[in-house]
Amino acid sequence: MEKNHDIYQSPFSGRYAGKEMLYVFSENFKFRTWRKLWIALAESEKELGLPVTQEQIDELKAHADDINYEIAEAREKVVRHDVMSHVYAYGQQCPKAAGIIHLGATSAYVGDNTDIVQLREGLRLVHKSLVNVIHELAKFALKYKDVPTLAFTHFQPAQPTTIGKRATLWIQDLMMDLSDLEYVLDSLRLLGSKGTTGTQASFLELFDGDDEKCRRIEQLIAEKMGFSGCYDVSGQTYSRKVDFRVLSVLSGIAQSAHKFSNDIRLLQNLKQIEEPFEKTQIGSSAMAYKRNPMRSERMASIANYVMSDLMNPSITAATQWFERTLDDSANKRISVPEAFLGVDAILRLYLNIADGLVVYEKVCEKYLRAELPFMATENIMMDCVKRGGNRQELHERIRELSMQAGKRVKEEGLDNNLLDLIAADPMFGLKKEEMEELLSPKLYVGRAPKQTEEYINTVVLPRIEAFRGELGEEVEINV
Repeated sequence: MEKNHDIYQSPFSGRYAGKEMLYVFSENFKFRTWRKLWIALAESEKELGLPVTQEQIDELKAHADDINYEIAEAREKVVRHDVMSHVYAYGQQCPKAAGIIHLGATSAYVGDNTDIVQLREGLRLVHKSLVNVIHELAKFALKYKDVPTLAFTHFQPAQPTTIGKRATLWIQDLMMDLSDLEYVLDSLRLLGSKGTTGTQASFLELFDGDDEKCRRIEQLIAEKMGFSGCYDVSGQTYSRKVDFRVLSVLSGIAQSAHKFSNDIRLLQNLKQIEEPFEKTQIGSSAMAYKRNPMRSERMASIANYVMSDLMNPSITAATQWFERTLDDSANKRISVPEAFLGVDAILRLYLNIADGLVVYEKVCEKYLRAELPFMATENIMMDCVKRGGNRQELHERIRELSMQAGKRVKEEGLDNNLLDLIAADPMFGLKKEEMEELLSPKLYVGRAPKQTEEYINTVVLPRIEAFRGELGEEVEINV
């Protein structure tokens, strides 16, 4: 389709989101689902004894996908009602079935049930991308589980960890998101055929007061649409808390991705780890040498949008009146799809970055070795105590010498000479060569390698193995 440069088009369509997610919230998906719901309704009514014929159902099925938009759009200009316009348009294609389309239903039957179907399909796509990101990070974590690196608290040098162990922190956040997503996805139900205020009054009339058939028609429709059932009670619409619960999951994924993007951007500044950078990519229009973390920055930017978007369904759910008001509709048709498109864009970026992370081990080692003399002081002090030294006196002297070395590093820009200062001090009675034996980075990472291996092999990979058929997703970043 030719791009119209005279009208606003969402960046999600042309720049960020993938085709599969864009289709879920497209007009074709929406209106084809409406027709699937009308077919499910007609089939269920026939099975329960209403005067609906197989010929009528076959006619409806023959035109399930070829939406006659021009007829529907022209009709909507006359009647100002989208559902009745599409009932009319469908009836034009299916003259034998025209009289039974939408029988007993209200607009929410197609509108809200389609919304639920979109939520389900959107979450399924998010699930697939999320599993792929976790799998990619798991491979990265195992590859670098033994590689020491400087850890940070308050972005100040702290006790070392390993690159792989740090990756497990990113993975654990996503594993929590995966659990939340699966719980919400499994709990989704259709609205069903509840009628104008949720009482099924129209269906009770159609079935001559037969309660069992009113219950049965909902189960039949749910099964035909691939759901285990319908919500037990409702007004005219399903509770808008459903949208909030779904977008809460999406917000959680955005939070996890934002945290990851922060870490990558900081590490790229330190030249320790970089996101992928293509050979012809330009980092800055002015500074040709720059390698900006633009994908991580975009991830953070879109994540901010998705997290703030969570306010929309929370306000909508809180301000509904009684059995329904229509002040939800315009907001829903913007906020819900864009949350999904946003997370789709985020996870596409996440997968691209995780698949191409570049680690500069020598730089990591350089940073770590610059700080190791400070970290080795406790081991040095304990060694001196074993030789008969006074712990408190040694601690105070090490503190004084550490301040001297720190001043040299910060104010004079020179190397850390703490070990030289300790070696020259008779209180310690140690040679520099003896102390250098204590400077192997692997002595200070604790159980980080083992923790990484245990977590990935016993928690992450067994969980991901169940979705092996979803793995291997490839993404292309448009810009």
